[in-house]
Parts: sequence; C-alpha cells; structure tokens
Amino acid sequence: MNAKKLNNDFAVSEQIALPDIATAAKAGYRSIICNRPDGEGWGQPRFAEIEKAAKAAGLEAAYLPIVPGQMGPQQVEAFDGLMARLPKPVLAYCRSGARSSGLWAASRSSRR
Repeated sequence: MNAKKLNNDFAVSEQIALPDIATAAKAGYRSIICNRPDGEGWGQPRFAEIEKAAKAAGLEAAYLPIVPGQMGPQQVEAFDGLMARLPKPVLAYCRSGARSSGLWAASRSSRR
C-alpha cells in the first residue's frame, strides 16, 4: 500500500490487499472507501473481503464503485455523504488511486 495524503482527513492508494488493512489501521486510518468495482481486475479482492477484514481491524468500510470515465454528480454527492459520516482519517482506493483522487477533487470543487 502506498497511501498519498491529500489532507488531514483523506488519503488515496492504489488497490489494497488484505494485509494492507492492518497496516492502514496501524497508520491511524479509521475508515476505508473502495472506489473500484468488484471484478474489475484479476486477483483483486472483492469488497466483501475488504469489508470483513476492515471490521476485524476496527475500521469502517464503504463501497462507492466508480467505473473509469463515468464519475458524475451522483457519485460526488454519495462521496460527500460518506465523508460526512465516516470516522476520519479515511483511506480511499481504486486501481491506481486516480479515481479516488478525482472524486475527492470533484467534491472540493462542487463546494465552491
């Protein structure tokens, strides 16, 4: 896991593996958002596996899949809702971290 902190409450990462969840918890993250649709890539853990491991590590987990090139206002609004309710700091991930970063940036832009 290579988390990139975007602000004090939010960081992004490429696809995480199950052992990365314990690493995230030790690093102080309190929630995980999955922005990668299940089955998008070979060998990718399904969200249900991530959620189970996150709960076992004391973390909240949320699933907000973003299909590449199809992020819109509904996804940004859903992201805002997650950020309002999830314990912080939050670690979001997708395949490379780009969709998670883009979602965060779109959320910030929509507040202006």
